[in-house]
This record gives sequence, C-alpha cells and structure tokens, in this order.
Amino acid sequence: MQSADTLILGAGAAGLLCAITAAQRGRKVVVLERSNKVGKKILMSGGGRCNFTNLHASPERFLSANPPFCISALSRYTQWDFIELVEQHGIDYFEKETVNGLSGQLFCKESSKQIVAMLLSECERYDIQILDRCETSEVARKDGFHVASDRGKFSAETLVVACGGLSIPSLGGSGFGYQLAEQFGLRLLPTSAGLVPLTFSDARKEMFARLSGLACEVVISNGRASFREDLLFTHRGLSGPAVLQISSYWKPGEPLQVDFLPGKDVGELLARWKTEHPRSLLRTMLASELPAKLVHELEALHWPEFSEKPLAEWQDRRLAQVAGQLQAWDLKPAGTEGYRTAEVTLGGVDTRDLSSQTMESPVPGLFFIGEVIDVTGHLGGFNFQWAWSSGYAAGLAL
Repeated sequence: MQSADTLILGAGAAGLLCAITAAQRGRKVVVLERSNKVGKKILMSGGGRCNFTNLHASPERFLSANPPFCISALSRYTQWDFIELVEQHGIDYFEKETVNGLSGQLFCKESSKQIVAMLLSECERYDIQILDRCETSEVARKDGFHVASDRGKFSAETLVVACGGLSIPSLGGSGFGYQLAEQFGLRLLPTSAGLVPLTFSDARKEMFARLSGLACEVVISNGRASFREDLLFTHRGLSGPAVLQISSYWKPGEPLQVDFLPGKDVGELLARWKTEHPRSLLRTMLASELPAKLVHELEALHWPEFSEKPLAEWQDRRLAQVAGQLQAWDLKPAGTEGYRTAEVTLGGVDTRDLSSQTMESPVPGLFFIGEVIDVTGHLGGFNFQWAWSSGYAAGLAL
C-alpha cells in the first residue's frame, strides 16, 4: 500500500490546483485520475484555447442553492491570482471581443495544452505523483482514508474529491463523487445538465433544422434571468452562448422569450418604416436587421397573409402584433441535449455540508472541490475560476 499525506481523486482543474497548493506547503500528494489523460476538459475547452478565467469573476456570476457559499473561495484566490501564474509561465493570452465589446473572457493565444503543461510543470516541481488510467473501486475511512484501485491501494490522512460531475462522460464525467458524498453521509441536491443546447419536438424543430448553422444576436429570457448574446440554430434545436447561458436557469416545461432586435423599440421601428417606406415589404426591411433566411421563416410563421403586401396596406394593429412577436418570441423547449454535451453539472454536493473557507465536510479530512459541489458558473471562464478558487481553498487547509 502506498501512503501519502493527501490523496486527490481527479486530475482536472480543481484537483491539480489543489495538489499544487498543498504540495507548496510540504504535503506529500498523490493524484488519481480515472481517464487516460490529465486535464481532458481543459484541453477541449474554448475551442482548444482554454477560456481559463474571466476578468469579471464575481459571486453573482454563479448559481447555487446557497449563493453566499462561493464568496470566500473566490475572494481568496481570484482571477488575478491565476492570471499571475499564467504570466509567470510565459503564456500569451487575449480577451475575447463580442458584439457588445470586450467580454472579460481570457483565452490562450496558442493552445489549451499550455495550461495543462503549466499545471503539470508545477506538479513536477513539487514532486506530486499523478496516476492516470486509475479506476477507484472503494474508499474507506479508518485511521485515515484508504483507497482501492486497479493500480493498487493507497492511504492518506486527507482525501479530496475532485472528480467532477456528470457532464461530458466521454471526457471522464461520472457520478462517482456523488456516490462518495452519499457514502459519507453528505446531502445531495438534484443534478441536471447546465450550459447545454436546448432541443425541440414540435414544428419549431423543423424550422430550426432549416436554419441550422445560422446565428444572430438576441436577448433570451425567462422570469429569472436574461442574456444578450448570440443564438445559434441547430438541427436539434438551439445553441450558442445565449442559449447555453439561459439553459442553466431553465426548468422543463417552462417557456422562454427571444427578442430578435435587442435594444430597439420594434413597434416604433415598424411604424417608422410604414411611414418612410410605404411601398416596401416587411421582409425587405427586416432583412436589413436580421438574416434574410430567418426573416423568411418568421414571415411564413407569423404574417403569411401579408407576405406580398406593402407596408402601406398593413393595419397598425397587425403591425404592432408582429412587433410583439419579434420582441418576445415565445418558445417551449422539449428538453436539453443532456450531459453528453453539457459543459457543467448543476446541483450536486450540498454546500450546507461544507466549510466555505476550506471545502471540508463534516467528516474530518474529507474535502469536496470543483464541479461536484453545488456551485455552477456562467459561460465564459467562470467554472474554471471556481475550480481554481475551490482547489486553492482546500489546498491551504489540508
């Protein structure tokens, strides 16, 4: 049996930062990773460039049944701390620009492999042992923690569960962290897919399939949240940053509203067009604001009887009705694409059973960090920042 001061289950963002922080304090750390490669999610993120943090990381950008929980960790290891580490390793990065200006999202200029290489370099520097392709079969607690795996048995004073959630099982996502939480008596909140495309089963699905690949800026909202970003039509439904963001706030069966012309008074705009361009068709004028293919589909859906009538022949009431449909288009998703494509898992280990300062559970020496906890960030580097921050908090306390 191999012994260490600390065992960490999971060599993702949270696990590696935790290992580095603990080893810097003189702890002997062993990291066990079930997949065949370290940092798989880091490697695939941001289109291969890793959106490693966000300049605007703050508690209000995170979802949790216990919103104040994330404040302590985020304030003790901030985006600026991780940026400093990136700069120490000479990694060039840039801030992504959006239609609304700079987004705060930071990406590697070259490759996400640089972030993994940086973390592994730090692990090597502090003699951290990482074992991949290591499937854990049993965890027991008696005079410390004892882990049985297909690569041997391990024991340690402290155990950190950093094995992520259910999202993207092809990259190693599993429910093992939740099983361990239950085994040791912690409470779990219901899990669901977050930051995930939405699917449709009604006639809208056929419409969206015809528009597949087309993107436009919208405001998408429900009663709890609203996001102004790009929406992308797909063969199965809707995706893009706006849809991924709202998916974390969407509940099955509830409708969503889409504003196709954000920031504009559409009623006033259509009325002005009627006055200034009375002989024009509505689709002709809308094509100056929206993709023509989308306008064609909206016309067939909402004003087919006026498709060939100039604006001068429209009743003001009918024009106002169309304006309302363009500004608050009602949608009712059938569901999501699920964990297969979800970027994160909502819910998980109840934060009421963890210390917000250390991530330690009521079981002395047992810690939970990263995605397995009921803390989920918005799209744009926030979930990586939670991984760094929670990993650091635990690493300091081990």
